[in-house]
Amino acid sequence: MDTTETALVRSGRSHPAQPDGGIEGYRAKRTLPVRVEFARQLRRRRTRLTLGFLVVLPVLLLLSFEIGDAVGRGRTFADMATESGLNFTAFTLFASTGFLLVVVVALFFGDTVASEASWSSLKYLLAAPVPRVRLLRQKAIVAGLLSIFGLVLLTAISLGVGVLWYGAGNMVTTTGESVPFGSGLASLAAATAYLAVHLTWIAGLALWLSVSTDAPLGAVGGAVVVSILSEILDQINALGSLRTYLPTHYSTAYADLLGADVDWTEVTRGAFSALTYATLFTALAIWRFQRKDITS
Repeated sequence: MDTTETALVRSGRSHPAQPDGGIEGYRAKRTLPVRVEFARQLRRRRTRLTLGFLVVLPVLLLLSFEIGDAVGRGRTFADMATESGLNFTAFTLFASTGFLLVVVVALFFGDTVASEASWSSLKYLLAAPVPRVRLLRQKAIVAGLLSIFGLVLLTAISLGVGVLWYGAGNMVTTTGESVPFGSGLASLAAATAYLAVHLTWIAGLALWLSVSTDAPLGAVGGAVVVSILSEILDQINALGSLRTYLPTHYSTAYADLLGADVDWTEVTRGAFSALTYATLFTALAIWRFQRKDITS
């Protein structure tokens, strides 16, 4: 008697088997609904703390600018962050791109399967039975929704705090151009969308590591370390054009979207690079999970 039949017998119910051997009423497509997994992940402390920090970060940055007495005279995002609410939002995104957002995405995706394995609950999910590919897909969808929500939340809170404190003035670009508020808002929306696409490579890598280990910290940390290593290699000019193949090379390409004249060249290349890596890592994750011996 298989696991499903045993559960039915214990519950006092019996259903005849279908011609294909499955239990009547069982539908693989109904297992592990996204809404159930999403609600479950929202109840977790790490999710609340992560989203909470994304809310607090813009306030911390604002306090840093107000407490500090240095006046920026350059043309960097940091120097021009106090020009307007739009500039403050652009600086927040720029300050978060290299590490914070990488950690957030790696946390949501790296913790998907590895945490279930560490709690010894993965084998029970598969015995429900939830097909392996479906389980991985549902968890990846929820992790993706949480990542996008976190990114949009960070942008929205930064914009709200920035406009409230520095006003809804024009965006002043690093080249000295002045972009109207409406156009600047659209540019920030495009930059946020690009970041969501760019971070898919981290999502795919963390997902692959998550199905390869039973330690969530190892999956999350492994993805972050790879990102840091890529950033370091990208600073070595001696590598020349080889740097364009690094997954982090186009991490700040969205800066080209924040001007009066938008240049889509680097953005297009960055999106293609990220999606290529994401596809590769996701395929490896599926291949690994289908062949993994689940013992926990």
